[in-house]
Amino acid sequence: MRRKNVRAVGTAAVAVVAMLAAAGCQDSGGSTAGGDDKQCGKIAIFGAFTGPNAGLVIPSLNGAKLAVKEHNAANPDCQVTLQEFDTQGNADQATPIASQVAQDSSFTSVIGGHFSAETKATMGTYEAAGLVMVSPSATAAELTTLGNKSFFRVVGNDSTQGGAAVTYIRDVLAAKKVFAIDDGQTYGAGIINEVKKGLGPLVVAEDRVQTDQQNFDATISKIKSANPDVIAYAGYTNEAAPLLKQARAAGVTAKFLGFDGLYDPQFPAGAGQSAAEGAIVTCPCLPADKAGGTFSADYEKEYGIPPGSYGAEGYDGAKILLDGYAAGKRSRAEMIEWVRGYDKQGVSKYLKFDASGDVDRSRVVIWAYEVKGGQIVAQQEIKLS
Repeated sequence: MRRKNVRAVGTAAVAVVAMLAAAGCQDSGGSTAGGDDKQCGKIAIFGAFTGPNAGLVIPSLNGAKLAVKEHNAANPDCQVTLQEFDTQGNADQATPIASQVAQDSSFTSVIGGHFSAETKATMGTYEAAGLVMVSPSATAAELTTLGNKSFFRVVGNDSTQGGAAVTYIRDVLAAKKVFAIDDGQTYGAGIINEVKKGLGPLVVAEDRVQTDQQNFDATISKIKSANPDVIAYAGYTNEAAPLLKQARAAGVTAKFLGFDGLYDPQFPAGAGQSAAEGAIVTCPCLPADKAGGTFSADYEKEYGIPPGSYGAEGYDGAKILLDGYAAGKRSRAEMIEWVRGYDKQGVSKYLKFDASGDVDRSRVVIWAYEVKGGQIVAQQEIKLS
């Protein structure tokens, strides 16, 4: 996932102060205060914990908090603090947070980013500080082509998801004419390019929307002219929900397929149940009932609802780091080496990273989800070629 940049505000110093106030710098996990001799690690976690796309990220945050709670209960002599920083998914908000965390020697690892824009904007800061980053859901393919040595992710990248979507559109939806739409951001533009390359001449027309756009008459007019049987949309709920709602109201009946940026309960809620019904969402994230061990039951007991998008992956991202602390790793350098050599079954998949920081491709799974009755439910796994 990737979310947009916003305009920079003020000087760097002002931005840090403002962002720390907005973030709340919340501790979670029932851990002990800094300076306690039982304290063995401190993790920063950042992402869109509020804002229009927070529904996509909260399950991952909750999964990480659950992992920390379990670790602390099982390891009274090795307590770990998880400190939350709310970026709303915006790179400009994430940047001063990264500077603050990097300069605070008590932090020895980072979970995030959850969106790709905030991840790309902060990777250099964390790498320069020797801080390992483990992302549950930043999928932009370019993140692992930049030569960064401290970034790892537990999900497949958008090249993989885009290829799976091509298979689904071509073989399951049997599309003859596809209209492609993206939001102009690296996540949306990147994954839709993979789809366009894979589908070739099946893509008969395309358009680009703007972030925070709310009127889509021009795009809907282009869709009607192209008369596609499938619309492939790459972006986020904030724009996708009103687009789909307006398109259905205008009489567009083409099948609608989006990517993991729409695996958010606010997507069907925002589009309206009748408009969203039957929409397909692909995601390199595991359905709740497919997660290993007792994770899903434990999550539901803790939060009262089943884990949603990236819940299992958020748990796994935290567990990798927690296993390092439990194994006696304490410094930033030790934690990077720990993650680089990690080789263990997680609840979402087997977790082992290649030299670029991507999780082993042979372990990646892509699922198609469908909106039914206002809920996003697992439909089928898409086999990778």
